[in-house]
Amino acid sequence: MDIANLIQTVAIYALPVLFAITVHEAAHGYVARYFGDNTAWTLGRVTLNPVKHIDPLGTIAMPLLLYIATSGAFLFGYAKPVPVQFGNLRNPKRDMIWVALAGPGANLIQALMWAIGFYLLKGVDVTEPFFVKMCQAGILVNVVMFVFNLFPLPPLDGGRIMVGLLPYRLAVPFSRIEPWGFFIVMALVISRVITEFWMKPLMTVTYAFLEIVLAPFAMLVQ
Repeated sequence: MDIANLIQTVAIYALPVLFAITVHEAAHGYVARYFGDNTAWTLGRVTLNPVKHIDPLGTIAMPLLLYIATSGAFLFGYAKPVPVQFGNLRNPKRDMIWVALAGPGANLIQALMWAIGFYLLKGVDVTEPFFVKMCQAGILVNVVMFVFNLFPLPPLDGGRIMVGLLPYRLAVPFSRIEPWGFFIVMALVISRVITEFWMKPLMTVTYAFLEIVLAPFAMLVQ
């Protein structure tokens, strides 16, 4: 492992990753509060302070060790989940959909903002590789978080959305997967099932969407 390359990679990705996880988790708490659950707000988790959302093992140690062990070929990590008492929501089954969507939605918006930053740098002829690569990293990190978290299995956001969308007779047994959901997701990640059949197709679609939305910016800097 090239230590200099590792330090450079960490420096480029640090800010995008911190923003991605912080805004993602804060968005869950903010929308939960809007729909009637103050749990995250009371615990101080509706904040842009990254320290409140960082899990020392899942956010720092695990991704770093996996990066070193696999030479950057495999990464996985997680933040400290924002606590939501879905029973406190005004309409739990419906509102949990919006609470779950808030996190991935925040990542999609951030991907757009990093892409706009990328085009602005090009527009003013800033060619400093560090800043250009940071914008590219910001797009990638947020697209990955957006797509991955929409995978329809609890405890991921996509699983919560499915619980909200399914009729009660299906939603209740489906929600019972959650205690084992993390291990199932890990197995699917390691076996590359999620990568090949979920991540790659949906990331392609997401990048195409970003290109369409950002077409005016691309034309301005040509």
